Amino acid sequence: MKLHVWGRAPNPRRVKIYLAEKGIELPMEDAGDGPTLSADYYKSYAMSTVPMLELDDGTQIGEAMAICRYFESERPEPALFGSTSQERGLVEMWERRAYDLALTGVAEVLRNTNPAFKDRGLPVYGDVVPQVPELAERGKWRIAKFLDLLDEQLASNEFVAGDKYSVADITSLCALDFAKVIKERIPEDKKNVLRWHESVASRPSASV
Repeated sequence: MKLHVWGRAPNPRRVKIYLAEKGIELPMEDAGDGPTLSADYYKSYAMSTVPMLELDDGTQIGEAMAICRYFESERPEPALFGSTSQERGLVEMWERRAYDLALTGVAEVLRNTNPAFKDRGLPVYGDVVPQVPELAERGKWRIAKFLDLLDEQLASNEFVAGDKYSVADITSLCALDFAKVIKERIPEDKKNVLRWHESVASRPSASV
């Protein structure tokens, strides 16, 4: 079994933080070749995205949360997807919001404005996908919307989905850290987000 990653890319980082929180160690292989994934990786994995967990029998499991769920079943504690029905629902909701608004928002800006992503407006399959610069503004709106929602949520909660650290915190942290590549920072008026970020960024797992 091994995990295919790519430098400090945010989606592999989500899995690496999760594994660190669980105390799970496994071999990792960088699929990158400079600013792109390697030709060999494109050939070996049809979706051509990272992370990807390759099991001993050759089974390939892609998508960060799918990989985390695999390990959650193998090692339930500590429960990072919630322990009760209510917790699981809230974790799922906030993790999805962090992904759809913040992480996808940053990706929209980066992939549609950065010359390094010319003809790679979307990350899948290795196909040519032209940039659409107008989408950058929608990406910025997504990030701002998430920060508004998150600051309100954190006014009465220690962590993103409640009083327990979860994958919702992991995705939110990775998304907001990733925003630095497009020169977006947590605004000073988002006091609750800043407090939360300082706390979760200081966890040993966040250093991966």
